[in-house]
Amino acid sequence: MEHIIRIERMGYGPEAVGHLKDGKAVFIDRAAPGDVVAVELTEEKPSFARGRIVRVEEFSPNRVAPFCEMGEACGGCPWQHLSYEAQLQAKRANVVAALERTAHFDHEAAEGLVGECAPSKRQTGYRNKLELAAFRAPDGGLALGFSQQGTHDAVLPATCPAAVKPIQKAPKALRGALRFLSGSQDLGIFRVGVRGSLRTKDVEIALWTTPGAFPRAAAAKTLGSALGATSIVRVVADPGKARKVKKVEVLAGKGFWEEDLAGFRYRTSAPSFFQVNTAQAEKLVAAAMVGLTDGVPDALKGMLVADLYAGGGTFSIPLARAGADVLAVESAGSSVRDLRRNAEANHADVEVIGGDAARELPELGGLDALVVDPPRAGLADGVVESIAAAAPTRVAYISCNPATWARDVSRFEQNGYRLLKATPVDMFPQTPHIEVASIFERN
Repeated sequence: MEHIIRIERMGYGPEAVGHLKDGKAVFIDRAAPGDVVAVELTEEKPSFARGRIVRVEEFSPNRVAPFCEMGEACGGCPWQHLSYEAQLQAKRANVVAALERTAHFDHEAAEGLVGECAPSKRQTGYRNKLELAAFRAPDGGLALGFSQQGTHDAVLPATCPAAVKPIQKAPKALRGALRFLSGSQDLGIFRVGVRGSLRTKDVEIALWTTPGAFPRAAAAKTLGSALGATSIVRVVADPGKARKVKKVEVLAGKGFWEEDLAGFRYRTSAPSFFQVNTAQAEKLVAAAMVGLTDGVPDALKGMLVADLYAGGGTFSIPLARAGADVLAVESAGSSVRDLRRNAEANHADVEVIGGDAARELPELGGLDALVVDPPRAGLADGVVESIAAAAPTRVAYISCNPATWARDVSRFEQNGYRLLKATPVDMFPQTPHIEVASIFERN
């Protein structure tokens, strides 16, 4: 049975949202706000349904031609059929809705607190990193690509137009090189990370493998000629989500990847996190710096500032160079090492504390300001209370997940802080993902 549905808005994930005649919400892939579509239901629950487009009765002006023919299979750019302006509007609307739904702000207050979505100058060719999964091909050889959305099937693109130019052709180039290198052997490769920089021209290939014998010299020669890498490393780790790293071996080149961000040079090792859109990450840094000081020159001088989940120093180093006394807390060993090296290389006086943010925070004492950039899960139970106990006047909270951010907004409000402003920053064009740079002030 077909249903004719007018698409109202984009949802919080890849799908668009409309309603059946009985009022039930229906979620539909590859639809755009303003479309009128004939839909066949694929799943129906008591409170919602999912459907697939049978045909488009009326095309929305928000639709554009997709730029990547592999997009539907790979799922990496599920909003590529939307105009960029429509993407920005949808992302801002989702941040506003998260404040209403989860933090229980009224609509007018939420609208007033959420700024316009900061656009990315590059809507394609912006990703400085690709993660490719290794598969066993039907003929027994090694294949390299992406896992198809919602399945365990392999998608094997020749290029990735979302990546920066130095690594756009990496999927095909590395697939051929690794297939030649491995032959009929199983070298234990389960993942390949590739980083590239438009600014420094660095390219790093990181082979993630299980422990065991490995043809290091042959791998360095084969991969070096395939992609012109400045660094090739082997990360020996256990496969799976935990990815417990046992050691990193330098096969060729520098053994790390370098990027310029906000006027500073960052050295990043293969297991460490670095923001995937360099130019947009600079906007996050600027939003935090301005938000902590209202843009007053030299206001950070002499302030005691903590940077939780500090990574390789994206925020710590600009804060320290602006004159703040910085306490940087990071739990990942590779990032702690990167942070120490980056602080020294950029002449930034940062006190690096290796440990879990929730555990270390109560030991830091009173603070003037705090920056926190947690993973998607947001802040663990008790962290907001510990921040309130340290009593920083202002908190800059950078989030990659509006849902957990809005939950934490409510916690801050309950612990003596108020949200001053939130700026959505589009780190991930062509996807539903959005970063939020928010500023809280102690009452």
